[in-house]
Amino acid sequence: MKTPLTLLSLTILLTACGEAEVSMRTPKGNPNAAVLVEEFADLQCPACGAGHTKIVAPLLEKYGNEIRFEHKHFPLRSIHRFALDASEMSECAADQGKFWEYVDIAFTNQKDLSLESIVEWAQALGLDADKAERCWKSHSKRDTVLADYKEGRERGVGGTPTFFVNGEQVQTGLDTISEAIDKALEGTMMRL
Repeated sequence: MKTPLTLLSLTILLTACGEAEVSMRTPKGNPNAAVLVEEFADLQCPACGAGHTKIVAPLLEKYGNEIRFEHKHFPLRSIHRFALDASEMSECAADQGKFWEYVDIAFTNQKDLSLESIVEWAQALGLDADKAERCWKSHSKRDTVLADYKEGRERGVGGTPTFFVNGEQVQTGLDTISEAIDKALEGTMMRL
């Protein structure tokens, strides 16, 4: 009987701290848009860092509220030592409403990624640093991150960044993704 009581107490404690395993990240753009763009990315991947500035930012600027943009975690742990830790901290930042700001700082300062910088970036964003660090060190967000990774594997993601538009994988590139978005938007307009 002690085990269920202990689990219940732990669940209540984690929930009270805001560290439950539910992702609080919100999409960019229009959450109700008919066109969904998903990016599976690794916060330590140089190609993802470049894509964040050369693909994601221009897409969001061009399409704004016409799309719903979602980041999905795909940490390549065998080659990127800190990717999983950074993804977990981004989810802890999401609990405090700063998911996208954490992703931005991680990609911008990617070459400096370390266990120390993961916490420093949370502080730099003005997060409740103690709460964020407790969340990160508890690994309470690991299942959330690994669920994204598992979803990516099931959908055929083999590397990062990988983009999908309305569920269809699209070759990574500003032009190819824009073309897929334009086609999806055109299809939406024809149904109206």
